[in-house]
Amino acid sequence: MTMAHRAEAFARTAHTGQKDKAGAEYIDHPRRVAARAAIIAPEAIREEAVAAAWLHDTVEDTGATLGALREAGFPEHVVDAVDRLSHRPGVALEAYFARLRDSDIARIVKVADLIDNTSPERAALLDEATRERLRRKYARSWQLILGED
Repeated sequence: MTMAHRAEAFARTAHTGQKDKAGAEYIDHPRRVAARAAIIAPEAIREEAVAAAWLHDTVEDTGATLGALREAGFPEHVVDAVDRLSHRPGVALEAYFARLRDSDIARIVKVADLIDNTSPERAALLDEATRERLRRKYARSWQLILGED
């Protein structure tokens, strides 16, 4: 079983029963992010980027820990990318993105994540207030991932 398949299985278990803001199965989001990461990532780090994409919300949004990822046998550079992708309470958005930009894998996954989070199809499923709040949030996120502080 490839690392990407192991990451998918881990993510599917971790996100069991979760729904997104529109009421769809949450695991569809990591699936789409992983598919985009596979397109964006250079071949040399594609498998790691796809694995990190599947795992990118597990530590932040489930009971999974970085230690659990290590115990599951994921390489340290994939665990590090997931760590960089996980928001921490009290950490400013600017600091979060600065740390994230220092990892090729994390940066690729975040770009894939932002593409998915800003898709017009997904936004159309949300109420107007949520759409506007997320539009502002993600506009700032795009500036920060591109280093346009």
